[in-house]
Amino acid sequence: MTIALLGDHSDHPSHRELDAVVPRLAEELGVEARWVATDGGEDVTTYDGVWLVPGSPYADDAVVLAALTRVREGGTPFLGTCGGLQYAVLELARTVLGRRATHAETDGVEDDNVVAPLACSLQGEQRLVTPVPGTRFAGWVDGPFVGTHYCSYAPTAAVVRDLEAAGVVVGATAPDAGAEVLEVPDHPFYVASLFQPHVGASRGEPLHPLIRAFVASVTSGATTP
Repeated sequence: MTIALLGDHSDHPSHRELDAVVPRLAEELGVEARWVATDGGEDVTTYDGVWLVPGSPYADDAVVLAALTRVREGGTPFLGTCGGLQYAVLELARTVLGRRATHAETDGVEDDNVVAPLACSLQGEQRLVTPVPGTRFAGWVDGPFVGTHYCSYAPTAAVVRDLEAAGVVVGATAPDAGAEVLEVPDHPFYVASLFQPHVGASRGEPLHPLIRAFVASVTSGATTP
């Protein structure tokens, strides 16, 4: 089983943490993970799972959004973190809600932004992440926990409400960040988080339950860790 880490590798602290996760996925969970550049022309749907990693804007945003549509419609297990959540919201707004939707980071601040600047930047910040009872995410974690962020943008409250009306589930919330986790319930595994569950891997901290749940869906088709 092989997971695509879809993103443009750099020396960002978040990517260094991902580099620490890769060998642990193989050693502890038995899956391989490979970096796949967004502008490399590779079809990520050939992988057993796709993790859209932080690092937006991506080298080729159009490729990312097209990949999101394919994995969502094709049932490929998907995890999005930070920028991965932001772009998942873009894709859902455009294809599920059927509206023009923009990202303030790449398109500027506009009335049709579905991803907008946070009132308080969360670059390197920690916030208490509180799971919403009854959600998939709540079943994977042991109550509230501290999540690390490297982001300055997040989905607007308005688009989150509209996505909820369309069936998307808010799995967790956090101060200053709003919707911390989004789930697509009619998909085998389509979950995105604003916090970065891989941070701490380089220090030997246990792999986050969200990562374990994602890998479990890849290896067995289940949505539980």
